[in-house]
Amino acid sequence: MTRTLLAAVSALALVGLAACGDNQKAGAPSASGAGILAVGSSTVFPFASRVVENFDRSWNGATPRVESLGTGAGIQKFCEGVGAGTADIANASRPMKKSEFELCQKNGVTDIVELKIGFDGIVVATARNGQAFNLRLQDLYLGLAKEVPGANGAFVANPATTWNQVNPGLPAQRIQVYGPPPTSGTRDAFLELGMAPGAKLIPTLASISDKDRFEALAHTLREDNAWIDSGENDNAIVQTLTRTPGSLGVFGFSFLEQNMDTVKAETIDGIAPSADTIADGSYPLARSLYIYVKKQHIETTPGLREFVLEFMSDASAGRGGYLQDRGLVPLPADQLAAQRAIATNLTVMTAPAK
Repeated sequence: MTRTLLAAVSALALVGLAACGDNQKAGAPSASGAGILAVGSSTVFPFASRVVENFDRSWNGATPRVESLGTGAGIQKFCEGVGAGTADIANASRPMKKSEFELCQKNGVTDIVELKIGFDGIVVATARNGQAFNLRLQDLYLGLAKEVPGANGAFVANPATTWNQVNPGLPAQRIQVYGPPPTSGTRDAFLELGMAPGAKLIPTLASISDKDRFEALAHTLREDNAWIDSGENDNAIVQTLTRTPGSLGVFGFSFLEQNMDTVKAETIDGIAPSADTIADGSYPLARSLYIYVKKQHIETTPGLREFVLEFMSDASAGRGGYLQDRGLVPLPADQLAAQRAIATNLTVMTAPAK
């Protein structure tokens, strides 16, 4: 059997993959039923896939599987319980939420190890030959929010149809942005890092003391085809930009690096996304990436401990490692060492604050 990453996309595929696990060590039970199973973020997917490729060269067992479901859907699957048929790892492009942690606890997933694997940035991109957009954070909110301030402070349905109506310094192009769906951690991070800070720069929104009201306004995207949900496949968004002149796309920095010949990133508040600006936090849409490990599966899923240690190794996640070649921005050496200690000791996380 050719040893490659098998990405399950349906229940039927999962059955087939289980049948292909005949190279698993004899007599070793597996909690997931067919070797290591990692599910979740489309942004983390290529990094996890690369770790699988390297790990599989020396591992004499079933090839680990990675499913790209989106952060939210992946964590939901991870939290379904422990034992056969449940995921060993959740890949995430944002931290686990308190509500998700509580769901895990309710379903018996009581020992979770949280590992930060590195950094990524969310880019707002256009086709390589498109006009330049020097976006401000408030432009993201004013262009993409479902409701914006109108006359006398009242909120109205967003009337802007072109970007120069949002900001005269932007091109007179139709507002048409392709981005990830609600299940995506990239979308969650875009709302938290782009839309909400942009809203706070607008006096009418900054004066709102009701936290829930502010969040509803800042986190609700347009539903009139100005923002277009484009699935969990960030590569599909990249390809759409080349076919749709004047459109913008929202996706992870790693996908930008892989497609520099066809798309370009726009600046946010005058700062372009790069490995340096993401690592030092000066790029406004920088974020951390995570994997969550089910400690209760360490002794029952063959290779899980070794796979996690490979993920956090210098050769993988360190500066100059093979994940940096895929677009991951590495943690500083001291931070990576601290995360490796958590992985080695399988230190269980505490409940998130929110």
